[in-house]
Amino acid sequence: MTEVTDQSCGLIAVVGAPNAGKSTLVNALVGQKVAIVSPKAQTTRARLMGIAVEGATQLLLVDTPGIFEPKRRLDRAMVQAAWGGTEGADLIALVIDGKGGVAAKVTEIIESLKHRKEPKLLILNKVDIADKPRLLATAQKLNDLLAFDDTYFISATTGDGVPELKAALAAKMPVGPWHFPDDQVADMTDRMLAAEVTREQLYLQLHAELPYDSAVETEKYTERDDGSVEIHQQILVARDTQRAIVLGKGGARIKEIGAKSRAQLKELLGVPVHLYLHIKVNPKWQEDRGLYRDIGLDWVE
Repeated sequence: MTEVTDQSCGLIAVVGAPNAGKSTLVNALVGQKVAIVSPKAQTTRARLMGIAVEGATQLLLVDTPGIFEPKRRLDRAMVQAAWGGTEGADLIALVIDGKGGVAAKVTEIIESLKHRKEPKLLILNKVDIADKPRLLATAQKLNDLLAFDDTYFISATTGDGVPELKAALAAKMPVGPWHFPDDQVADMTDRMLAAEVTREQLYLQLHAELPYDSAVETEKYTERDDGSVEIHQQILVARDTQRAIVLGKGGARIKEIGAKSRAQLKELLGVPVHLYLHIKVNPKWQEDRGLYRDIGLDWVE
């Protein structure tokens, strides 16, 4: 633990609609990848904490699932995790897709935030690809709906405005000891990280071919005597046709998913990785209480 007498530490809930760029922003603030990123909405499923340091301040960034209208049990669990991630926060950061305008789902989130007493920041993301006059109009409309303490314009992808935002967040944190060692960047276990990395590759490589009827479960995580890690994972899908999509012609797709996941895990973990993937068809995997626990979600009736 860093020995600093004037330390500050605080919890920041990063909320917003799906695909606003919350995970990309958390990664940018931490300075390395801790949350999976995909062009597909609703990629983040469970609450994840990224841990960033700015001077003598430790920022505990809760990356929450996007808030949307839930239709299935998994959806309800994700939305509950999103609002649950705001509990005990010292500050709530609402991230908006700067090029998307004031969508209905955004106004619904703002309505839900009106009764909250925590300081609230408005962060308009994707300024690098947004129309500037529309961006300013969006900021004004949102501040008319809710008087935010501050408004920031950033691009989490390019890093534009991120250092200024990070400094501002640190300045708003309460004085107190750090909660984590200074070299820790996330609160998830390596076992959970491994599952998230493979799930990201499913989204990135299969795009619209595979719907959200899939999950990745790390069944075995073993540290070998030579310092390497052996990981066995199960990719859960709901139908045989989805199994064929993940496999690909001659097994080419799952080999590619495994290769990309293995390379990224080697970089993140800093050791050689032996990754073994297999696919299981289970139409009712979303009714498995144990799986919800493994991926960090509560069971919601």
